[in-house]
Amino acid sequence: MENTSLGSKNTTLISVLEQHFNGELNLARVKLICLFITTLCKVKTVNYDRLASGFDSKASKNSSYRRIQRFMAEFDFPMKIVSTLIFNLLPKKENLTLVLDRTNWKFGTKNINILMLGVSYKNVAIPLMFSMLDKRGNSNIQERIDLMQKYLEWFGVHTIDCLLADREFVGNLWLEYLNENKIRYHIRIRNNFKVFIYQKKAEIPAFWLFNNLKINEFHHYPKIVELHGQRCYLSGCKTMTRDGKLEFLILVSFNKPEQAMAYYKERWQVETLFKALKSSGFNIEQTHVADLERLQRLFSLTMIAFVWCYKIGDFLDENIKKINIKTHGRRAVSVF
Repeated sequence: MENTSLGSKNTTLISVLEQHFNGELNLARVKLICLFITTLCKVKTVNYDRLASGFDSKASKNSSYRRIQRFMAEFDFPMKIVSTLIFNLLPKKENLTLVLDRTNWKFGTKNINILMLGVSYKNVAIPLMFSMLDKRGNSNIQERIDLMQKYLEWFGVHTIDCLLADREFVGNLWLEYLNENKIRYHIRIRNNFKVFIYQKKAEIPAFWLFNNLKINEFHHYPKIVELHGQRCYLSGCKTMTRDGKLEFLILVSFNKPEQAMAYYKERWQVETLFKALKSSGFNIEQTHVADLERLQRLFSLTMIAFVWCYKIGDFLDENIKKINIKTHGRRAVSVF
């Protein structure tokens, strides 16, 4: 690999960013982004003061601090060029499993709420695009559609294998949108959602279809049903919580319900991503930035840093030194 020291004027990271941002950003901006990303990987926090102290630059700490502030306050950093950069860095660009989820935290009285669309890759979700929700609580259907529509416009429906999401991401207009755009999906629903069974000409709670299963037994209902006015397939599993409470994991699918559970297990990769962006990685919650536009720029840079870290870790694991696998079957350390 090329020297990635910040003292080098021709680092791999600068080369990749300069090539991607050609015509969009000048070299000074590219170098500032590289400084930010490599320093973030060292200090592991988005706190401006700590970042400025860690800049590998001849400039003073105060000067570096002001450069970061100016970038966050003034620079136009569109989501499209960030998302396109990350998409171009993906190891494959077709048959992608997308994961939709939301993360939030609170700074003072301000609710920071982010709707994220990522790509499942190995044991993590690669962050691709997001929207800042200027409110607390769940996203609404239009916010999800707007984010998904940007993906379709920028990368095309042909790149998607399927979309995964948890119980928060349901609704008749949302399922209608996915169906109309032929986006395959496996989304968890609440147990008490009612579905219309055509053969019985009756509406029943979804869990009734899986009530006779044994614990941890998976079953896909072979007939098309209707949920929120949309035709779809259901599959499910009866489980037991740690406190001994009976629970159902029920998935609604566009098609191929027999594959639903295998796909849905990958949804947890987005939780690994959020953990890396937060407490186990870059500590994004430590930011004092509350302005949504500035926070969007900060979050975009943190996404790029995460992807760069993961690509380097992946390269080292595959080509330089394999990560040790412990006796319980898990890695000694994560790729990230």
